[in-house]
Amino acid sequence: MRNWQHDDDVVHRRRWLTLVVLCVSLIVIVIDNSILNVALPTLSRPESAGGLGAADSDLQWIVDSYVLVFAGLLLTAGALGDRFGRYKALAGGLAVFGAASALAAFSGSSAGLIAARAVMGVGAAFIMPATLSIITNVFRDPRERGRAIGVWAGVSALGLAVGPVTGGFLLEHFWWGSVLLVNVPVVVLGLVGGFLLVPDSRDPAAPRLDVPGAVLSIAGLAIVLWALIEGPTTGWRSGPVLGAFAVGFALLAAFLVWERRTDEPMLDVAFFRNPRFSAASAAITLTFLALMGMIFMLTQYLQSVLAFSPLKAGATLMPMSLVMVVLAPNSARLVERVGTKLVLGTGLLIVTLGLVLLSFVGVGTPTIVVIGITIVLGAGLANTMAPATESVMGSLPREKAGVGSAVNDTTRQVGGAVGVALLGSLLASRYGDQVDSALAGANVPAGLLERVGGNVQAGVAVANEAGGPLGDRILAASQDAFLSGMHLAVLVAAGITALAAVGVLRWLPARAVVPADAVAPRTPEDDADIEAVVPATAAD
Repeated sequence: MRNWQHDDDVVHRRRWLTLVVLCVSLIVIVIDNSILNVALPTLSRPESAGGLGAADSDLQWIVDSYVLVFAGLLLTAGALGDRFGRYKALAGGLAVFGAASALAAFSGSSAGLIAARAVMGVGAAFIMPATLSIITNVFRDPRERGRAIGVWAGVSALGLAVGPVTGGFLLEHFWWGSVLLVNVPVVVLGLVGGFLLVPDSRDPAAPRLDVPGAVLSIAGLAIVLWALIEGPTTGWRSGPVLGAFAVGFALLAAFLVWERRTDEPMLDVAFFRNPRFSAASAAITLTFLALMGMIFMLTQYLQSVLAFSPLKAGATLMPMSLVMVVLAPNSARLVERVGTKLVLGTGLLIVTLGLVLLSFVGVGTPTIVVIGITIVLGAGLANTMAPATESVMGSLPREKAGVGSAVNDTTRQVGGAVGVALLGSLLASRYGDQVDSALAGANVPAGLLERVGGNVQAGVAVANEAGGPLGDRILAASQDAFLSGMHLAVLVAAGITALAAVGVLRWLPARAVVPADAVAPRTPEDDADIEAVVPATAAD
């Protein structure tokens, strides 16, 4: 029934419908963590109150078990897709993700939920690189590929706001498992659409599976990510964390050495000699470092300082995501006119400006001002993520699209994990020092003071419990300390994105070198297809 997938004309005519299916498949994993974060307070409640009675450590691993498995498997999953077929990787990943989501929704314990979330990470690791590698193989014209990747990047951005809004709505009307069960119908839609509209492709050379490379990459990435996750709570100088970093980086070094010496590497390290690939990969890593750290702090600011509900906090971030959805496809048009270097470098400078503006927000900042700042960030990110991703994918041969996509996705995940760990640690350190100083001599009981020093959410909860003048003082001290830490962290993030901009302007080639015969001639029918998917504002 899928013989059409070998007909290039049919694949070409259906390419924009294929993109829609790939975006549906992508968004289900993009929103997963953001939608679950909204449910964490509910999960901490006792079973009699509709929760799981999850301890703080359980809550951490409910989120992190997914991230750890997902990021650790990306390179291997991309290589398997190249070898056995990218549609097969997508369909298998969706099936695993959907089944694990259903199991997670009906988990009766924290341990069961953590295990189900880890299996969801397995499915996600096959889905995400498959979507991008299929786009690269379906869209042969570099101009169209850039616009398709822009749509892909815009949809991935939409998940930042859709998750909290959807999660807040579901929790107001249903039980906590609904935020996971909602994945199932989306997965079914992706599977049906994929069967009908997504062609299969693979590396025609069909290299043998690089088992040592797979083992080294999975172990190295997982151990480093574990250290990044545990560092803020266990302590960066603790034996387990330092030991994990040492082992993890040693394994990754061994992976790179092996890949250079083996005849059939999973990841050809020669790709990194291409500045278009390496500079763009570094830009993605640093962008996601700043982005995920910023989102981590911004959601706390909206809920614990401005006292927004999760639903209102998600709605406040929606304009940023919508700006990215609209502008990301248009970034491809800008790249065609002025080149990747200028668009990507300018996008990073706009992100830097947005982060600097965030360092001025406070307790009384009007919501419209916060939305305006996030729109600036969205405009910068739209002109950063899509051009950088296209630069990575466009610099590789199509037969290596799976592992290339996996490199792109791995840099996102590792950058995001480092961002939350690094910027979160700066925030926590400054918060603890400031709140202790502000409450010195306030006669706050030692037990309450210890709780307040944990984080701003605990500080707000203690202030509400204490009430009266003491509660007001605790609340003011907690919020002021949080803002001091947040301002420090976003300025550090701004420095990082400014550094990334300098690197891009210095090392990224201005334009891709594309042979003339690699660009298929455009027809009026092609232009009509493009305008059906890409917003009209992107028109020439």
